[in-house]
Amino acid sequence: MFSSSRISGCELGLAKTVHCFRTDPAISDKGPNAAPCLFCSRQSFPRAGFRANGDRIEQTVNDKANEIAELLAPTVQAVGLDLLGIEYLPGASGALLRLYIDVPEAERGERAVSIEDCETVSHEVSAQLDVADPITGHYTLEVSSPGVDRPLFTLAQFSAFIGFQVRVTLQLPREGRRRFQGVILRVEKAAIVLRADGQDVELAFDNIEKARLVPDWEALGMAPKPKPGSKAAGSGKH
Repeated sequence: MFSSSRISGCELGLAKTVHCFRTDPAISDKGPNAAPCLFCSRQSFPRAGFRANGDRIEQTVNDKANEIAELLAPTVQAVGLDLLGIEYLPGASGALLRLYIDVPEAERGERAVSIEDCETVSHEVSAQLDVADPITGHYTLEVSSPGVDRPLFTLAQFSAFIGFQVRVTLQLPREGRRRFQGVILRVEKAAIVLRADGQDVELAFDNIEKARLVPDWEALGMAPKPKPGSKAAGSGKH
């Protein structure tokens, strides 16, 4: 585990930035030499919350995330990386804006996202967010690699992982349930189909709040080893 931090602030007190770096080879999605990373840039700016006449444009959280993703995707691509998607989590003390980035698909067998990649993206998109100003109030910006429990944001990303286990949370319940886990069977125009609980379950894509792959720890060689003296450890034939 490696971690460090750097704190800097504007002399006028209008902004404070905290940069956090983290790698953890224990949860690498591409082996011990390609650990996931997180770069956190905390920004605190005095911003107007509403226009003078009190007008407000209502948006869902996903609408806002999609709007910001469309704004920032070209910037991330310009530094040679892909923006997989964005999580936008508003809160009473400020919003959290988390960007997930990856290297282009053609390069994924050769390298993984580095701390330097996360730092570069953070600096570039911070400047763009300052100009475009899409977030009202205080916010925290995080830039992260996807990790083994890779989040899925688009139908194309679901298609790329057909046959994999996924955990899905819905915005609105389906037959009384908001959470499903199963194997991705296929992707249709506006839905994904999972094999969950022994049956095929169709989930409307626009009703998905979040989705993540479920890591196969055994295939990754990271399954916990049985403790000495346990039944599993002593189950071999004599």
